[in-house]
Order: sequence, then structure tokens, then C-alpha cells
Amino acid sequence: MSLRIIATGGTFDKHYDEIAGQLDFGVSHLPQVISRARITAEVILEELRLLDSLEMQDADRQRILASCKSSTQQAIVIVHGTDTMQLTAQVLGQALQDKTVVLTGAMIPYEIANSDALFNFGFACGVAQVLPPGVYVAMNGQIFAWNKVAKNRSAGVFEPIR
Repeated sequence: MSLRIIATGGTFDKHYDEIAGQLDFGVSHLPQVISRARITAEVILEELRLLDSLEMQDADRQRILASCKSSTQQAIVIVHGTDTMQLTAQVLGQALQDKTVVLTGAMIPYEIANSDALFNFGFACGVAQVLPPGVYVAMNGQIFAWNKVAKNRSAGVFEPIR
């Protein structure tokens, strides 16, 4: 089985500029993350525009949807910002039924100590290969259906909606 990885940005892929004291985007960390995760499945990496998810527009979500629809891979992992991950999951969940799509991200950028990025990414890649077709969010070692998840901003985790 091969995996399509779609990079869209988010905290996961932000770089810390020590001089400016700001987080911003540069080159995606995903090639290094894929190598460090030691994924044995064939991986096809597609980098879309790297954005903070708060800046993501409907047109960006439609690009992600188009990428998923045109993918020849049945298992797709999308690295996405956590603030609006639910909105993108909703767009995908309403339109895709024939592929397994897993959205993941990070609360702490990959290059910062104690980041959750590598764990969340590896977890998402693993579950994308075994879940039935559908759209999911994989964060904090848990899998959520696209329409049954919410970000708890104060706790810094995703939780199920009952």
C-alpha cells in the first residue's frame, strides 16, 4: 500500500525565527519527518500552500479536496493546522466516501523540543492504512470521526463530541 501525504502547513510545519522571535513557514519539515518516522510503505508527498489554518480559505479547502479526489492512493494523510482542522474535515467528510483520509497536526512545531508532531504523524500514517474508507482526525493517540471531534483549546487536545 502506498500513502499520499498532503502538506498544508499549520503549527506542525512552522519554523522558529530566533532573531525575530516569530514562527513562520519556510521549507516543509515533512521530508525529514517521513525519514525519521521510518515508514516502510511507499510515500508520495504533495506540498500545497503552507498556511496557518486560521488563514485558510474555502478555495484552499477545495484544493485539498481536489487533491484527495485525484489521488491514486487510497490512504491519505493531511498535515493541517489544528485551529480549523474540523472545518476542512467537514468539507472532506461530506464529499469523500471511497478513500481513507486522516487529518493530523501538532500543537507544538516539529522543530521545537517536546513537539507532538512526529508522534501524531506516525500515528496518522499507521491508522490511515487500516481504517475503513472515511475521513478522520488523528491527534493525541486517538482517532475521531470527522464529525465527532472538537479541539479543546485550553487543554491543548482534541476530544470526542458525543
